[in-house]
Amino acid sequence: MIISEISRTDFELFWPVFKSVVLAQETYAFDPAIEFESAYNLWCLLPQKTYVIKEKDTILGSYYIKPNAAGPSAHISNCGYMVSPESRGKGIARKLCLHSQQIAVELGFSAMQFNSVVSSNDIAVKLWQKLGYEIIGTIPKAYKHKTLGFVDSFIMHKQLNV
Repeated sequence: MIISEISRTDFELFWPVFKSVVLAQETYAFDPAIEFESAYNLWCLLPQKTYVIKEKDTILGSYYIKPNAAGPSAHISNCGYMVSPESRGKGIARKLCLHSQQIAVELGFSAMQFNSVVSSNDIAVKLWQKLGYEIIGTIPKAYKHKTLGFVDSFIMHKQLNV
């Protein structure tokens, strides 16, 4: 498995995964009607960097990293992760998160914050906690889950270097 910066061709290969995750409306607050160019801009061009994890020519997952806010809060990073359904349960999200923390430190970030981890996404919540992230806030009924209705979202944070 190789983690590398994403190319447009990589995103073209990743697009079906991106679209299926967004259409599921279980984890990301992106418009389900998002089209390729808007998704490419959102996932690959707006963030500071975006990476993919590949095995041969198969994209297993991807993440972006960017400042969580500007100016005096630009030292805190923010990431988003997506893993293909076929690759789930194989440690891909863990590898991506560990890689993103390393990249965050290299880019000068001192912390990482996830602004809206859907509370019903138990696997992600537990993984982030195992990796040292703490729930520092709960946003009541912040996410309209496709099948569960309104559920809470968590704000999760980790100090990367003290």
